[in-house]
Amino acid sequence: MMKLERFSPHGWLIIDKPLHMTSARAVALVKRKLGQIKIGHAGTLDPLATGVLPLALGEATKTVSYVMTEKKRYRFEVTWGEERTTDDTEGQVLVTSAQRPSKKEILAVLSDFQGEILQAPPLYSALKIKGERACDLMRRHENVSLMARPVHIFSLELKEIVSSDRAIFDVECGKGTYVRAIARDMGKKLGCYAYASAIDRLSVGRFEKNQALSLEKLASLDENVILRKYVRKIPDVLDDIPAVRVSEMQATRLRQGQGIIPEPLDGLGKEHQGHLFLSLDPSQKPVAFVRYHENELWPERVFNI
Repeated sequence: MMKLERFSPHGWLIIDKPLHMTSARAVALVKRKLGQIKIGHAGTLDPLATGVLPLALGEATKTVSYVMTEKKRYRFEVTWGEERTTDDTEGQVLVTSAQRPSKKEILAVLSDFQGEILQAPPLYSALKIKGERACDLMRRHENVSLMARPVHIFSLELKEIVSSDRAIFDVECGKGTYVRAIARDMGKKLGCYAYASAIDRLSVGRFEKNQALSLEKLASLDENVILRKYVRKIPDVLDDIPAVRVSEMQATRLRQGQGIIPEPLDGLGKEHQGHLFLSLDPSQKPVAFVRYHENELWPERVFNI
């Protein structure tokens, strides 16, 4: 009998996380399907948020920190007239207002939430205070104070006014931005209070929602089909990091923690001192993240593939 090829579990799988599910639960379901391989994710989604959840499988977990810095896009709904403890539908109502903003008033404040701004994270968040998550402290009714911190919002656009109570926005933002906090702060700015009533993540860097696999479809597919058709290879995801080709002998040296002298054809010179590269062996498999220093490439993070 012919032996079937076993496809590599090293790469990125894009999941479309459903409503009312934690990111940890989504990871657990994928682990159960693919076997107990190592899995990490690039950016947690709240249970009340849906959309793109990129999962790093196997050795791809070593690239999570590089993907986490990518821009993220969200579509979110804001409900006016209430501020809530969690800044979303789950929380208790703190204050209310009968005032509702006009389209003109909404458009006028959008520029205040673009560029680098200071944002106070939601008190119900996973940020840690002396080793404990802020949300856990809040649930124990302890005093929680989170300092505002700089975040970068590249664009914020009003997409639709659903009714006098609700509006839909698109936002593209950097690492550490809370969409719930944008909704809360717009409500304060407009003098009517607000919370995020729906959040859908459309993309994380090059990972788009139209590439995402639902958990229902994942459950119906054969493991090898998932690995062959839906897992993106590590180099494909890191195409913004320059690649250098290395020989088998050089790959062995890098895996042993030793430096190598790049080929003249790589064109590396003084202007590349300190630059990060992805080294690939002759079969295009990633060997290591390498950094150019004093005419040599030194391994920074080695892949065991």
